[in-house]
Amino acid sequence: MNKHNENILIVEDDPQIRNFIGYALQTEGYHTLTANTGHSALSLVVSDKIDLMLLDLGLPDIDGMEVIKKVREWSDMPILVVSARDQDKEKAAALDYGADDYLTKPFSATELMARVRVALRHLYKQSGLLNQANLSVGGLMIDLNKRLVYLSNTELHVTPLEYSLLALFFKNIGKVLTTSYIIKEIWGINYGNDTQALRALMAGLRRKIEENPAKPRYIKTEIGVGYRLVDE
Repeated sequence: MNKHNENILIVEDDPQIRNFIGYALQTEGYHTLTANTGHSALSLVVSDKIDLMLLDLGLPDIDGMEVIKKVREWSDMPILVVSARDQDKEKAAALDYGADDYLTKPFSATELMARVRVALRHLYKQSGLLNQANLSVGGLMIDLNKRLVYLSNTELHVTPLEYSLLALFFKNIGKVLTTSYIIKEIWGINYGNDTQALRALMAGLRRKIEENPAKPRYIKTEIGVGYRLVDE
């Protein structure tokens, strides 16, 4: 068993699920803390060093969405929602509030651990990306200082909007970005929710960066929610 230094907070009111998650994490060598209410979870976030939160939305005192909102007021820790709510609008809302990923119950220990590893990798990657100008995924690279994009070391000619969209993804590598979040960041908060404009912009960008836009390698569609730049 590998030993890890990360502290993972499990926020779940169902003792069977809480024990299942705790056992899976501890078997992999992670240190866990548990909370069965939203208020106790927020207290632990304030008092302890938490590296990742696994959060159920259906808590007995306050809704998990409120927990996400309050944590995001002072912390950028990864939040992985683990919930039985499987509607696309619920997933999108959780991600818009600031969650990093969403895992729908029931799930296997294998899938849980894969999501945990990705979330923790993002934690350390983002801390290292803050002062980097050149970011890359596979053969795709962006120069944030010069506002240039390269594919297999060849410069691509992208429009200003295409560049802004790609830069937004690179600053959130591996994270699902909802359509409403992308629209707000690219066109502004007063633009509305014109998903057709976003789809057109995405199609144009994919034609330039993807070998087969119908089967994208870099920017994946999360059906009913948004898009994700893969973390290779």
